[in-house]
Amino acid sequence: MNCCAVEESRGLNNSVLERSDSSRGAESQSLSPACEKCSGQGRPVSRKTVILMLKPDLLDQAMTGKYSFCSARDCPVVYFEDQGNRCFTVDDLRTRVGLKVREDPIPLCYCFGFDESHMREEISQTGETTIPATISRLIREGLCACDARNPSGMCCLGEVNKTAKVLKLQLSERQRLP
Repeated sequence: MNCCAVEESRGLNNSVLERSDSSRGAESQSLSPACEKCSGQGRPVSRKTVILMLKPDLLDQAMTGKYSFCSARDCPVVYFEDQGNRCFTVDDLRTRVGLKVREDPIPLCYCFGFDESHMREEISQTGETTIPATISRLIREGLCACDARNPSGMCCLGEVNKTAKVLKLQLSERQRLP
C-alpha cells in the first residue's frame, strides 16, 4: 500500500493528478498547536518522520513526545513538540526542507529526487513539465515513501503541482516582457 492516494484532476495541462484529502489520514485532521517561533499553525507529524530527518547527535532528544511540522517559509523551526518546549530547526536536519529554502537545490519530491531546478529547466525548454505526471504514476505504482522521506511526513504532490503552476506563470510573464 502506498502512502499517497491520488485521484485524477484535469489541470492546466490536462495531465496533473492532485493528492486526495483521504491521503492525509486521521492524524492530520486534528488541530495541532501553533509554532512558538512564528505562531503558525503546525501539522501533526509522526515521531518516526522526525527521527528519520534528524542528525544522529539529536536522536535522543526526540525519543518521546508528539511533534508538529511548521511549514512557514521564513521560520527556521521545522518540528516542535506539541506539549513541551523542544523544537528542531533546519540546521538540525540531515536534509534540506524545500518549503524553507530559497536557493537551489530546492527539494520538491523526496521520494524520487526531483527538485525545483529540474522543473524550471523542463518548463523553460518545453513550456510544460512532466514531473507531476511522473510522480503521480510512481505513486499509483505504490513506490512512494513520503512518511519516511519527506520532512513534512506528507505527500509532495500538492507542492509539486503548485510549484509547476508558479513556474509556468513566471515563464509566461517573462515571455510577455519586451
